[in-house]
Amino acid sequence: MSDDGGEYVDGDQRVDGDQRVDGDQRDDGEALARRLAAAIEADERGPDALAVVDEAAVEPTADGAFAYAVDCGETRLADAFVHPDRIHVEFSVEPDRAADAAADAGLRARPKAVRPPRTLVFVESPDEVERALDVFDAVVEALD
Repeated sequence: MSDDGGEYVDGDQRVDGDQRVDGDQRDDGEALARRLAAAIEADERGPDALAVVDEAAVEPTADGAFAYAVDCGETRLADAFVHPDRIHVEFSVEPDRAADAAADAGLRARPKAVRPPRTLVFVESPDEVERALDVFDAVVEALD
C-alpha cells in the first residue's frame, strides 16, 4: 500500500489515490454517464424506446456539466449532468413520478425549484445505473 496517494494494487483492483478502478466498475462521473447511456441504448422497448440524444463532449464540474439528453419518441424526458464523482439526471416530465420511483429504487433525489418543476435523481455508483433505468420506466409508464 502506498502512503503518498499514488497507485497501488489491492487484490484485482488498481487504486489511484482514493479512487478504485475495477475495469468497467469505475465510479467517477464520466464512467457512470457512459454506463447509463449504454444501458439506455441497450434497453429495447419498441415504440417506447429511449434514446440518448444531444451528446456533448464533457468535462465534469462540481455543479454538473451537461452530457446528453434522453428522449422517448418525440418527448424529452431528462438531461444527464456529469460531476467528478457522480451524475445527476434532471427529469423535466413527470417529476413527481420520477421522485417516487427514485425513492422506491433507493436512489437519492430532490426537487429542483424551477418552473416548470423538475426532479434531480443522483447516480453515484455502477450498481445504481440499473435502478436509474427503473426511474425512466416509471416516467415512461406515467406518460401513457
